Amino acid sequence: MKIYHLLLGAALCCSFTSCFKDEPLNAECDIEQAYVHVDDPTTIFYSNTDTLVNVLSDADGITFRIKAGSDVSAMAPIFRLTEGATISPANGSTQDFSDGRTVTYTVTSQDGSWQRQYKVSFTTYNPISKFDFENYKLVDGQNGGQYYQWSDLNPDGTEAGNWATGNGGFNISMGTAAPDEYPSSPAEGHTGQGVKLTTSDTGPLGNLPGMNMPIAAGNLFIGYFDVSKALTQTMQATNFGLPFDRKPLRLTGWYKYHPGALFIDRYKNEYPGRTDIGDIYAVLYRNHDDNGNSFVLHGDDVKTSKYIVAMAQVPEILTTDDWTHFDVEFTYSADIDDETLLNQGYSLAVVCTSSIEGATFSGAIGSTLYVDEIEVIWDETNE
Repeated sequence: MKIYHLLLGAALCCSFTSCFKDEPLNAECDIEQAYVHVDDPTTIFYSNTDTLVNVLSDADGITFRIKAGSDVSAMAPIFRLTEGATISPANGSTQDFSDGRTVTYTVTSQDGSWQRQYKVSFTTYNPISKFDFENYKLVDGQNGGQYYQWSDLNPDGTEAGNWATGNGGFNISMGTAAPDEYPSSPAEGHTGQGVKLTTSDTGPLGNLPGMNMPIAAGNLFIGYFDVSKALTQTMQATNFGLPFDRKPLRLTGWYKYHPGALFIDRYKNEYPGRTDIGDIYAVLYRNHDDNGNSFVLHGDDVKTSKYIVAMAQVPEILTTDDWTHFDVEFTYSADIDDETLLNQGYSLAVVCTSSIEGATFSGAIGSTLYVDEIEVIWDETNE
């Protein structure tokens, strides 16, 4: 919504010399942040910072993660909206979110022409360790078209919203692409459905002088993707990891891989003879910094942050047309604090990509990684 109207507004301003004479009413209808006030947040939340949720521009759901047994029968979420927008039910009104209830809020733009709906819920954390990628759906892109999105299911059948891709960023430059032409798409898996990750050409926009984004690697990761930063803060667009309260021991799954023909860097320099490489790995990290502030890892520190305590990485992605099994151990660089673990002070990210240097827009167009049946095996003595 935001990107669409930004491009539309720019086009109108170029067409009319009197663009600034009468400023139009705002056409955006987004929730930017959601907040709940609780006198003692730790009675309901794992951390004080869990009372605030920053809402992604392409999100249609807002989830507050709470402790089991918490009373959320009378919660009053407060929303920061785009300028001039209104919301129903009313901002700050008391709602019953108990027993997994979801409340749908409708946001109307200042000019009255646009509306968006958000489903708000308070959800007890349920650790998920087996990922079969059978549950996926098409979502609308902000630049037109549709692309695929994956989510595992909670025990009650609701979506966990745990997987993300860079498809939303690809949509900015290639909104006319068919869903199956995006870097991340469903495909026949080892069992049932799997995920196909393909390093793709980003088209005219990505190849503009100064843009230096000629490719988009297919990726799939636990976390979320902030499409609003896809063009200007690309490393910050990928937000890796979600809270996890188990000690992981091994990462297993299935893959097959074939590299593209010609490796290029972000400046389109060609490297004949260089073979692209896929990547599959997982990291466990402390999700609060030394000052107690919550954070997530991004594209520039997902393998290097000082807060990482364990990592598991497939040592070599072989070129193969046959499904190949992997089973790698987590290597720990720091001890686990049991109390911190119990209170979800650690986050887990599982990451798969068709080009290991895709974050810097380097790789080979056509490199393809298939993944399926990924599992994180944890230490059951922590349960």
